Amino acid sequence: MLNQFPLYAKTLIELLTDRDWKDVELLATALESAWREGRQVFLCGNGGSAANAIHIANDLLYGVGSGEREGLKVEALTANVGVLTCLANDVGYEEIFAQQLAVKGNSGDLLIALSGSGNSENIVRALEIGDKIGMVTFAVVGYSGGRCLKIGQNVIHFKINDMQISEDCQLILGHMCMRWLKTRSHSSSI
Repeated sequence: MLNQFPLYAKTLIELLTDRDWKDVELLATALESAWREGRQVFLCGNGGSAANAIHIANDLLYGVGSGEREGLKVEALTANVGVLTCLANDVGYEEIFAQQLAVKGNSGDLLIALSGSGNSENIVRALEIGDKIGMVTFAVVGYSGGRCLKIGQNVIHFKINDMQISEDCQLILGHMCMRWLKTRSHSSSI
């Protein structure tokens, strides 16, 4: 049973070591542009990805600036239980993020949609409404990438058939972007 621990670590290390990071650099650059231009950043996901959306939002709001300067205007669409349960009950679970974006989102804002499978209907709908509004959209997916792989404007695909490692990668890329942005805030006039 204990051999599962090093196997998990080895799988994660190999996945992170054997990839091209240009897609994450593109996300970091898009986040920097949103920061400079005062545009809003939205995150969404289900389950562990919902928690990751909240964590990454915190890092972009506070961790980037850490008191030295203000962070990004960011909102995790997963954070308001009242809104989520209302929308799920009244219009359907598949619309919980799309409805929020329809009200809050503007052209040029940034959407980061987190999904292990890339097939969650509410994530697909969020990307579709983001496109319709004129947002810059990123889908962060695992497994085969699912439907999000085909409809996302920008896709960061971790090719792993493991939900936990896929969710680990979401948080890792969030931390990478946060650190990159933090260095940018020191070297530029954001």
